[in-house]
Amino acid sequence: MIRCLAIDDEPLALQQIVAYINKVPFLELAAQCQSALEARAFLENETADAIFCDINMPDLNGMDFVKSLVVPPLVVFTTAYSEYAVEGFRVNAVDYLLKPFGLQDFQRAANRLKERLENVPTVSSISTDSDVLFLKTDYRIDKVNIPDIRYVEAMSEYLKVWLENEHKPIITLLSMKKMEERLPDYFMRIHRSYIINLNKIQEVNKNRVIMDAETYLPIGDMYKEAFQAYLETKFLGK
Repeated sequence: MIRCLAIDDEPLALQQIVAYINKVPFLELAAQCQSALEARAFLENETADAIFCDINMPDLNGMDFVKSLVVPPLVVFTTAYSEYAVEGFRVNAVDYLLKPFGLQDFQRAANRLKERLENVPTVSSISTDSDVLFLKTDYRIDKVNIPDIRYVEAMSEYLKVWLENEHKPIITLLSMKKMEERLPDYFMRIHRSYIINLNKIQEVNKNRVIMDAETYLPIGDMYKEAFQAYLETKFLGK
């Protein structure tokens, strides 16, 4: 099922989108919102695979709302103004529905969502190179050299992958478990929210791992024993 968020400031238009979502077997309504601000608040605590979003709304228009999301769901814009179409596709919208639209047009957009989700890889490796990952982020696929990964941070349904010499992380829809299974043995999970590259540790101070002057990562209680065992294999001196 594709979890959908419906956003429109016009009650009748919102009601129509909700009705159409309920008519498509592979769509599931996650929530309905009457403003982009309400939708933003929802996405802070919940997830959606796709959003049907009106563009011309007060306070925060749909286009700016989508651009503000760190990792936006797939987007179908709905609007009565055709001049937004080009800008909509510039932000890689899956489809653009011009009001008034019927069920047939909505079904077309839903099929495009389904096709996009079915053909998006999340994480894979090149069989001839065990030190490479491909991570899906936003609407592109980034190649990552595994030794360059400093640490991985869990963020709800997403992961932040922090790389050497990069100030911003790669953000990808993936579970910690899958990432942990894919990474080589010089990576270790030290907390439910952190996997670290053991080669990138600068210091261990009490219950924290220091990766650099600004990055102090906690060691979770259930991971202390395994991490201490690793340290003992590397420790020299009394």
